[in-house]
Amino acid sequence: MSERPYDVILYGASGFVGKQTVQYFANHAGEEVRWAIAGRNRQKLEAVRAEVGTTVDVLVADGQDEAAIDAIVSQTRVLLSTAGPFALYGNALVDACVRFRTHYVDITGETPWVRTLIDRYQAQATADGTRIIPCCGFDSVPSDLGAYLMVRHLQRELGVPCQQVQAYFQMYGGLNGGTLVSAFHLYDSAGAAQMNDPFLLNPSPTPPPAQAERHRDPQTPSFAADLNTWVAPFVMGPVNTRIVRRSAALYEEWQDSYGPDFTYQEYLKFDEPLSWLKATSVTAGLALFTGIVQQPQARSLLQPLLPQPGDGPSEQTRNDGWFSCELVGTATDGRQVRGLIRGQGDPGNRATVKFVCESALSLALQLDELPGGQTRGGILTPATGLGKVLAERLRRAGMTVDVTL
Repeated sequence: MSERPYDVILYGASGFVGKQTVQYFANHAGEEVRWAIAGRNRQKLEAVRAEVGTTVDVLVADGQDEAAIDAIVSQTRVLLSTAGPFALYGNALVDACVRFRTHYVDITGETPWVRTLIDRYQAQATADGTRIIPCCGFDSVPSDLGAYLMVRHLQRELGVPCQQVQAYFQMYGGLNGGTLVSAFHLYDSAGAAQMNDPFLLNPSPTPPPAQAERHRDPQTPSFAADLNTWVAPFVMGPVNTRIVRRSAALYEEWQDSYGPDFTYQEYLKFDEPLSWLKATSVTAGLALFTGIVQQPQARSLLQPLLPQPGDGPSEQTRNDGWFSCELVGTATDGRQVRGLIRGQGDPGNRATVKFVCESALSLALQLDELPGGQTRGGILTPATGLGKVLAERLRRAGMTVDVTL
């Protein structure tokens, strides 16, 4: 692929998050990376290019136009997509990436769609060494990379397998309209019922019921003894946990196991005072909101009050936002390690942009150093496709990525 004119193409570059990826690449990609921007509307793309002040090429292709998509994908080594809902606009892109052996990253959290990618393309992408890595935004890099780093730290420093990892999130930021549209489309799709399967993305059949019970999504507030405070179910848990379980299952297949009967769960953490009340209130509010968005008629009353496609949090909110992911890893002998992944900036925008852009740059610049070397391919995860290379790039980009005994 070295003869291709571009190292990375940013598709969906005129969207709310897409514009931010263009700015990130303009600031951080460096002169060694040959990149271009792409999407459906030339006028909007050229406006983004002018606003950012870059001179990169503009390429145009509708997400449903196979010939135009092929013309773009065949010119690059890596394709980064921010164009959702991905179940609507991502199929032709991924299909072309598999056929042209172009590595791929995106920011989807649409796990039923990821399941369709596994069913369609896992065998071919594996055979060709093509890395198709969805969920490289806030869904699901902190969760997946965090669990991976905890497991490997226990194995390397203590010489013991990992039994479980638990992640505790706190964050501040805003929602963008594109994320909401993707969520609404997901709830309206035939695959919505699949989201309840804890092992939706695993390569193997669902484990026995006794084992599955330990992986079931939390439904109620609980007291986290490790943190001495109350926690609640995390709204992104049904996405992130599936990605972490796929990582664990793939490493198991590659004889590089996380540990026997490894489990992963995540929660939303609340500080004192009144952490119990906060956790209870947020759990009830989340249940109410989920019930509303699952009912199209009820949702229609709420939708005008929410950000619309192309809209999102203000520049100040994006800059002032932050997230923190505290991790507790427990070995099979009971010993523990702690981890922290923390970033400044709104998680759904600033952090997501950093995650997905550094993921693309990992593929473009450090392919030989990635897990499995140049030959690894398939429908992968951040942990199985990018691993410690991404962790180090995020550290250099100013994010806290720490694991301690």
